[in-house]
Amino acid sequence: MATAPANNLPIFYNDLLPLSTMDHADYKSRSVDAAPFLTSQHAVPLTIDEFVTAQRFAPIIFSAGADSVPLLLMGLNEGVNVFLDDEGKLRGPAYVPAYVRRYPWMLAKLRPDSEELSLCFDPTSPAVGAFEEGTPLFEDGKPSELTQGVLKFCEDFEQAAARTGQFVRELQEMDLLMDGEVSIQTPITDQPFVYRGFRMVNEDKLRDLRGDQLRKINQSGMLPLIYAHLFSLQLMREIFESQIGQGKGPIAAPDAPGAPAPAEG
Repeated sequence: MATAPANNLPIFYNDLLPLSTMDHADYKSRSVDAAPFLTSQHAVPLTIDEFVTAQRFAPIIFSAGADSVPLLLMGLNEGVNVFLDDEGKLRGPAYVPAYVRRYPWMLAKLRPDSEELSLCFDPTSPAVGAFEEGTPLFEDGKPSELTQGVLKFCEDFEQAAARTGQFVRELQEMDLLMDGEVSIQTPITDQPFVYRGFRMVNEDKLRDLRGDQLRKINQSGMLPLIYAHLFSLQLMREIFESQIGQGKGPIAAPDAPGAPAPAEG
């Protein structure tokens, strides 16, 4: 998931600069109590290290396409995040993915011909800058304890991302992922809203695995992760109802990926 500084930046990032003792010697980090950049993001990348905790709060799905990644659904429709208010503050108990918590930091390749990763940050973030208040990023020309902690968090995230990629590849090799579809019936329409445009584990194929395959995914720790994903899908209706309660209910858009469409027939 490490991405080189370029125009094609990961979600949330407007720009990336490598942290430098020369250019950012007087920079500080300050705490922020809101994440306005997250208010319109309904799906956030998730690592398998987070599945067990995250599945208590929101559905875990897999993105569509050949290179699927796990996503935490914080809303069922584009532009809707039911866990945050309009200012980007949490409405109540929620799980905030590590992908969000690492912002504005990330490890990135500075040169395409090198595998070396450097600690970079988004200079447009209000959390990092040449402020009078805050915690210094450097002390005596060396990374401060805070910066060392940020680096460790980003390194741990990259390792978790690598494990996640391997997990998804194994699911694909066993042909366990299928196109997902969730139907939600409500009083506001005669026909149910149907959500498509994502992938999920095929429970029928999971049950039909050979004994040696089942033993392999059990011993590797994949099985509880698969069930965390499957159990979390029961929260689809809760997210849907939260949207209705916040006046952000769905608008029928037939066959639009990730958007509800009235079921046919």
